[in-house]
Amino acid sequence: MSNSLVIVESPAKAKTIEKYLGSGYTVLASYGHVRDLPAKNGSVQPDADFAMSWQLGERSDKPLSAIEKALKKADTLYLATDPDREGEAISWHVKELLTEKKLLGGKDVKRVTFNEITKNAIKEAFTHARDIDKDLVDAYLARRALDYLVGFNLSPVLWRKLPGSRSAGRVQSVALRLICERESEIEKFKAQEYWSIFTKLHNPDGAPFFARLTHLSGNKLDKLDIPNEAAAQAAVSRIKNKQLRVTKIEKKQVRRNPYPPFITSSLQMEASRKLGFSAATTMRLAQQLYEGIDYNGETVGLITYMRTDGITLSNDAIQQARSVIDNIYGKNYLPDSPRMYKSKAKNAQEAHEAIRPTDLSRLPWDVAKQVSDDRLGKLYDLIWKRTMASQMENAVLDQVAADLSDGTDDVVLRANGSTITFDGFLKLYIEDRDDDPSDADDDAADDKDRRLPPLNEGDAAKLVDIDPRQHFTQPPPRYTEASLVKTLEELGIGRPSTYASIIQVLQDRKYVILDRKRFTPEDRGRLVTAFLVKFFGKYLDYDFTANLEDELDAISGGHVFWKEALRQFWTDFSAAIADTKDLKVRDVLDHLNDELGPHFFTPRADGGDPRQCQTCNTGQLSLKLGKFGAFIGCSNYPECRFTRPLVVENEDGSTGGDGSNDILAAGPKELGPDPLSGRMVTLRKGPYGPYVQIEAPAESKDKPKRQGLPRGLKPDEVNLQIAVKLLALPREVGLHPESGKMITAGIGRFGPFLKHDDKYKSIPKDDDVLTIGLNRAVDLIAQAALRPPRGRFAKKATTDANAAAAPAKATKTKAKAPPKTTKKKDETKPKSGTTAKKRTSPKKPKPSGDNNV
Repeated sequence: MSNSLVIVESPAKAKTIEKYLGSGYTVLASYGHVRDLPAKNGSVQPDADFAMSWQLGERSDKPLSAIEKALKKADTLYLATDPDREGEAISWHVKELLTEKKLLGGKDVKRVTFNEITKNAIKEAFTHARDIDKDLVDAYLARRALDYLVGFNLSPVLWRKLPGSRSAGRVQSVALRLICERESEIEKFKAQEYWSIFTKLHNPDGAPFFARLTHLSGNKLDKLDIPNEAAAQAAVSRIKNKQLRVTKIEKKQVRRNPYPPFITSSLQMEASRKLGFSAATTMRLAQQLYEGIDYNGETVGLITYMRTDGITLSNDAIQQARSVIDNIYGKNYLPDSPRMYKSKAKNAQEAHEAIRPTDLSRLPWDVAKQVSDDRLGKLYDLIWKRTMASQMENAVLDQVAADLSDGTDDVVLRANGSTITFDGFLKLYIEDRDDDPSDADDDAADDKDRRLPPLNEGDAAKLVDIDPRQHFTQPPPRYTEASLVKTLEELGIGRPSTYASIIQVLQDRKYVILDRKRFTPEDRGRLVTAFLVKFFGKYLDYDFTANLEDELDAISGGHVFWKEALRQFWTDFSAAIADTKDLKVRDVLDHLNDELGPHFFTPRADGGDPRQCQTCNTGQLSLKLGKFGAFIGCSNYPECRFTRPLVVENEDGSTGGDGSNDILAAGPKELGPDPLSGRMVTLRKGPYGPYVQIEAPAESKDKPKRQGLPRGLKPDEVNLQIAVKLLALPREVGLHPESGKMITAGIGRFGPFLKHDDKYKSIPKDDDVLTIGLNRAVDLIAQAALRPPRGRFAKKATTDANAAAAPAKATKTKAKAPPKTTKKKDETKPKSGTTAKKRTSPKKPKPSGDNNV
């Protein structure tokens, strides 16, 4: 019997699939991508026809060694990674590595994909093996090269021209622009007052109902036509003492269709609205449901693949849904024929199924009893209900509208109401639509949801009460995760599988904060956006970014050659980068001062100049750039040394206190159980400041593990996720591209640091120890190496350098024991800024910089 080796991404997936395939198959995990582009110059070489250099991931050695060992005993290699472009790329990487090591000679290599991890689906997939899809791989290579070229060339421009900035990305920066532009709209918005008139009436039987004023003096009222209280009271006077009758009744029946089953973006949106999950949390939980959880004593994949933009369901799933609907809800809820859905989204991969339960007879209330994390049960319940509802009967509503007047049309009131004649799919699922509430106090929209008593044309109506209501127009709402994902999808920017990571990066870089489920841009994010829009506007243009996505999709369809697409992009982009070489920081500041002045210098309560320095009263405040980023300073510097951070002032000129320690006034705050150990994580206040702590194991005599908060992180900003990351420090950042040694990040006595080759480098305050990436870390280490040592480290550096030079001399002459020297005061304690000289050294070499601390 032949032996086959199967490669998947995760060990959980490997375990389940090996059980289904049985003997003759060995299933191993690659643990995601086995290699990636190193974060250094030359990883993508436009001048060499976009040649790409790859390096193994920091954790790839062990899984790759296991794959190589198992492959020696196998006749066939099955690459069974996920059924999307990313999965195709992982399979390609694995095959390329094994080919380079000449391990595939005489072996059959096949690609298999499946949309769900069930026994039938796995068996079926292995009967339809294929080759790796070259077009999908080319699209991946193009996307990866684009993201590298943009990030690796644009981020250094930011660091040079706008100190304190973190990074820029091809899609990340466009998403940030959406958030910043929405904030500008909100700041420029001027509220307008308006009034609406509601009345309470009785029908001839004395049953109450409500009506709204819609016409005055024969004219239809628009939203702002009653601008103030005086106009409202005048309208009230016109309504009083009117003999109102029902003059017109409109009745119609409305049928509402169910929503299609979930795709990646709609699942993220609804999980945010209904369950309060972030996009990242939703995708992590969905991954667990897909790969399999313990259910009735065995590992079972509960949902289909969760990265998809197709809304189709398989015939088997549709028939199973109809059977469950019939059994649980009855034939009235089952349409005559199955519902078929077709995506309206551009470039949807219709071959991919929607997200659905693998077995719809596996009911959510039963699943909830089996899962250890109740969030898994809630997400499964959401997916099950949406899938089932998509195959249920329409809802039927009767809508009624009645107009009332005194016959002269001087005033006309309208009463609206509706009743659900048949609930249909609404019995199971109602989609939330509260992403963009505007005029929340305007309850006109609620009219249709009211019930109306029996009314007939000509019926007299008794006026009981008149209620004039004041309103103010509302600015456009800040984005939630759900509405941001929806907007990105509508604009065709990015892909559903990338939205969670984009949102996370924006928060990790501290470009935005998520407050009460809504995104507010930080000043740093607004500065970066203003800079990029001004000097790289083409690459932050929504249409340009969407068209680039279309081109990548065309590559995956085999219609565009990927290197030609890269060539066209790089020609213009490299020229735009080159144009910034002569850009002066002063020019950048002048633009930012003009663009963001209304944000940083808000109108003063006394009507004075918002830019006037309140310290010297003669200088003008403006943006300045320092070593650690932008700040606001006075034009009379150095005579006036007034500065303040980039914080919008209150009307009284203050920036306000944060009161961040108040949350610890009553003692430790429980943040929640650690996801891995289940032990409680708390936030506490000690003699040296706030810190996080995790309980020691019950039977352990060790002290609880603790970690102080890094500078700039306020206690009220610490949640369980951040605390767990802090307690995991020090963390591995990545392998240094030149030395090959690991770079780690941690927090010590003197604050956050990087460690490389037994040397330390402080992390600047504008970088985050929890999120600093390899590219930035390498840059900081390189900067440290260029600076000569000072003070008490200078002598050591010189001594080490001379010692390093000694072997070169020893190759020509016989090595001699170093002469004994008598310590002198001026040698043991050199003056500041000088180094002690060794008498045996013929020439003082320059410090290499490698010993800089």
